[in-house]
Amino acid sequence: MSSARTDRTVEVGDLSVAYSEAGEGRPVVLVHGLAEDRSTWAVQQRELTGWRTYAYDLRGLGDTSLGSADGTLDQLVADLVGFVETVTGPAVLVGFSLGGTLVLRAAADRPDLVTRAVVLGTSSVVGRTAAAFYGERIALMESGSAQERAAALHEDTAPAIVTATDRLDEVVAARVRAVGEGGGYVNAASAMASINQSPLTPRLGEIRCPVDVVGASDDSFCPRKAADIMVAALPDSTYHEVPAAGHLMNVDNPDGVTAVLRSILEGTDQT
Repeated sequence: MSSARTDRTVEVGDLSVAYSEAGEGRPVVLVHGLAEDRSTWAVQQRELTGWRTYAYDLRGLGDTSLGSADGTLDQLVADLVGFVETVTGPAVLVGFSLGGTLVLRAAADRPDLVTRAVVLGTSSVVGRTAAAFYGERIALMESGSAQERAAALHEDTAPAIVTATDRLDEVVAARVRAVGEGGGYVNAASAMASINQSPLTPRLGEIRCPVDVVGASDDSFCPRKAADIMVAALPDSTYHEVPAAGHLMNVDNPDGVTAVLRSILEGTDQT
């Protein structure tokens, strides 16, 4: 059985937020990563029919407006909290990469809204090399041509896919569309770079809801060490792994991602 997705728009703070909802049941909010939009969760929204899933576009990415972006993690977390308050009420929050970082902060800041947190390909700290990379990409997105932005996205996407390499051009094209003129990418990359100076790890001990940390078997961007750091700091956590997948695990093995999420959500329904 599959579920049709319905596209909607809602006003949250200074934003017009685009989102898709599907399924019936308890609410699950899906938060995408950098250089992506809500379409990255299309498989899960089609297959996870026993829950009401909501996938939204982050500030300035996909079809969501940029608003008065300030390049901070605080603002992106406030956007997520505002979406949950306005649209779903308390929910399971699922985030990939950047989205996972937002989910963890939201769980620490607003325990009343996050019943469970699931983070995929996520790290609670950004090293100096990664921070420098974000700085380079911010400069390119701000001053580069459309062709240069597309070339950079291709360069960054290729090593994140290890099995579905035949889909590279398709995935890059989707990321180019999601990024558009680059404002949302610059905003999100600035927020992620700030974690170099202000790691999220010290806040993890404040999270009281269960947290599921999901890694990919061949993720060179967020390797097992990143997951181990989070699991050690979280009061209530479980590690899961998606096989045959690089960082973009929902490209390499979407069925594996769906299976892990279904297992987690079914366990939640039984508690």
